[in-house]
Amino acid sequence: MSAADENSQKSITYADAGVDIDAGNALVAAIKPLAKATSRPGADVDLGGFGGLFDLKRTGFRDPILVAANDGVGTKLKIAIDTQRHSTIGIDLVAMCVNDLIVQGAEPLFFLDYFSVGKLDVQVAREVIAGIADGCRDAGCALIGGETAEMPGLYQSGDYDLAGFAVGAVERDEILPRANIGVGDILIGLRSSGVHSNGYSLVRKLVEHAKLDWNSPAPFAKSQNQSVAEALLTPTRIYVKPLLAAIRATGGSGLNGGIKALSHITGGGLSENVPRVMPKDVAARIDLSSFSAPPVFEWLARTGNIPDAELLRTFNCGIGMIAVVSKDRADDVVAELKSAGEDPTVIGDIIPPTGEKSDAKGKGEAWAVKYDGKLNFG
Repeated sequence: MSAADENSQKSITYADAGVDIDAGNALVAAIKPLAKATSRPGADVDLGGFGGLFDLKRTGFRDPILVAANDGVGTKLKIAIDTQRHSTIGIDLVAMCVNDLIVQGAEPLFFLDYFSVGKLDVQVAREVIAGIADGCRDAGCALIGGETAEMPGLYQSGDYDLAGFAVGAVERDEILPRANIGVGDILIGLRSSGVHSNGYSLVRKLVEHAKLDWNSPAPFAKSQNQSVAEALLTPTRIYVKPLLAAIRATGGSGLNGGIKALSHITGGGLSENVPRVMPKDVAARIDLSSFSAPPVFEWLARTGNIPDAELLRTFNCGIGMIAVVSKDRADDVVAELKSAGEDPTVIGDIIPPTGEKSDAKGKGEAWAVKYDGKLNFG
């Protein structure tokens, strides 16, 4: 029999096409204990079924509304891939989803991930999913399932992508934002850990423009021993537990509660995200001198010659979450946030619309966010 005849009769397997079923099974076995460690009331996690189960009755809600959010981590992922630092990118994935849930007043209940890759490396995938499990424990939600998709030919060698999906619950009469946001309400800012997970296409361009590589000492880091990659991969903060504690300690998120609204400062920065939780007949005034933007933002601004207005509509600039509270409850909310380990800062208030024009989205052409002063860098 000729070589050509032998080749024509050879069985072609899924592995020959680039999909390793055994590696997929090995990954499931490796991550089962990671997921199990995220169990909470309502979910005794056991991976391997067709769907993840959650018992809502065990959570103690009396009249719950479910809230869902999904997200990714953008091109921050590229830095993790290029530098083989995979341990914290999963925390970012969870943070981007669960922080959007708490904005509605919702307690995160469960999380699912989607991990897609050209060729599955079990160790890399386990490291990524370990970070997801860390984020879930920090947020108090269960990792009840997910999907690993090996897709040869769709991704370059070593590349992968992530998506996350989270579900939470809030009492029907405690959904945020509330309708009674009005002039005189106070804005309280919670600090970010850095760039978080938005704007990384610009960040990466500026790193290239500065002729730095990922292993260069970070010119904006407190320690000279920290590389550019290490500094920029600082995980997104998860605000769930301190905010839930503050909401519950100040009367819940209903009409008697101290917190009227929350805004997660993601893509679009302060300029684009604060208006998303405000009624159309008010504006927000933010005093830029009330907080210091971390040094990374000063470096980005200087390297790219970026004006304040562009920074403020691209990055969080040091404030990762904003609470809108009534003036007479502001001290209570600040005290509870401090008790929960936060360092809250009063950064502004709610004012009547100014009528000034803005390039920012949110409310047509009217300023929805008015800034006093200039950004401080510290």
